[in-house]
Amino acid sequence: MNVYIAEFIGTAILILFGGGVVANVNLKGSLAKGADWVVIAFGWGFAVTFAIYAIGQFSDAHINPAVTLGFAFAGTFAWGMVVPYIIAQVLGAMFGAFLVWMHFMPHFKVEEDPGAKLGVFATGPALPNYVSNFASEIIGTFILVMGLLFIGANDFTEGLNPLIVGFLITAIGLSLGGTTGYAINPARDFGPRLAHFIMPIPGKGKSNFAYALVPILGPLAGGALGASVYNAVFTANANIFLIIAIVFTVLVLALGVFLNKSLLKGKAAKLM
Repeated sequence: MNVYIAEFIGTAILILFGGGVVANVNLKGSLAKGADWVVIAFGWGFAVTFAIYAIGQFSDAHINPAVTLGFAFAGTFAWGMVVPYIIAQVLGAMFGAFLVWMHFMPHFKVEEDPGAKLGVFATGPALPNYVSNFASEIIGTFILVMGLLFIGANDFTEGLNPLIVGFLITAIGLSLGGTTGYAINPARDFGPRLAHFIMPIPGKGKSNFAYALVPILGPLAGGALGASVYNAVFTANANIFLIIAIVFTVLVLALGVFLNKSLLKGKAAKLM
């Protein structure tokens, strides 16, 4: 199988199961409505596990632009394949979101809350603060990419690696996910957010693209930083990429400061 087709399929599987568990728990009329955060965290973990089992032998199952960029920073992935991988991942995420919409179409029709509908497709902050939200995504993805490199450095019984990665995703969700919904994957958020914007979902409301920079830039910075720090600390292979990753991360957080000021100005203008 072509590696780009594999990434498309793998990311579609990820969103079908991951977006599906959110829809199951949150949409009106679902028999699973009201199940808690633990169900969502395990649903995403199993989604990653199955996606890796499906296409890992073809493309190494990055299914995440932050992982693709991080592995390029680590020197284990060709830079020339980064952009095509990311395009395949975003398109796959859009297709997975379409499948979720098709599956839960009657529930989208009876659900009155536009926020619940958007939440099936895209992440959002529990407490809006761009600096803190960027930091949450950076930290979560830092742990993800470094964790993947830790797992790759150890020997497991054949076939267990995808399961261990799924446990890593579940652990991140259970421990760190409540602040921003732990996108930790730009394709996981941006592709379905675009699908939400395009698809004729009744009463869907806005797609909140004003927040979309957080689950895009935060994970990319965290992935690059996690891979670069791993190289510097655990393989004694510090290089220019570590400096680039640090600068990138600082710039993302600085952008958060600027966006927070804009957010405050907007709130002040509404009160006048």
